[in-house]
Amino acid sequence: MALTVHAILDRLTRSEGVVMAADYYHADTESGDHLDDPSEDALFDLITRLTPPDNTFITIEPADEDPAWYASVALLDDGTYEVERRDAHQGVHEVTTETDLGHLVKDLTRWLTRRDYPNRPARRSASDF
Repeated sequence: MALTVHAILDRLTRSEGVVMAADYYHADTESGDHLDDPSEDALFDLITRLTPPDNTFITIEPADEDPAWYASVALLDDGTYEVERRDAHQGVHEVTTETDLGHLVKDLTRWLTRRDYPNRPARRSASDF
């Protein structure tokens, strides 16, 4: 049985009692799944598991207490995805429809990397090690 990234992380956090907080952003599904700082693969996995009637969307928000932006992906009745991105600081509000899940996730991941993360951990260079 192949385990998804989400299933592996879920098992680790439950078995080890590890409590981790997101450094950058977190994703939540309508059915209650929660991931801190999901990778592109983890986002892909979350979105592929969207199914009607009670798990039709995910939301992604920054880990900050006062989120300035958000993104959401909703599974529509016709099997396409509605993607909403909003960033109040940059005056961005986009709603698009996507049929290609790979393109959707890659584009969403790029958008997430361009967001402002005021409490982001400092980047380290190779010389720091």
